[in-house]
Amino acid sequence: MSRDPRPGEVYLEFRAVGQQVKVTAIDAATGVEVSTFGPVSASQADLKRIAVRKLQRRLEQEAAARADRGDPTLY
Repeated sequence: MSRDPRPGEVYLEFRAVGQQVKVTAIDAATGVEVSTFGPVSASQADLKRIAVRKLQRRLEQEAAARADRGDPTLY
């Protein structure tokens, strides 16, 4: 069953890599993906908060870059 992603929906993946956890956050609407690492002793909520904030920052940066480019049809 297929469904359209809702604005603000984020997919999270937690993967243990040795003594660290790799957290990947993906924006469902745009497909933009960021990753961060933390110790396995860190709480999942803390790692989630860091990954989601990093994703939000990346989306803000990309939106600002698009705004700076202006209208691509103008010379």
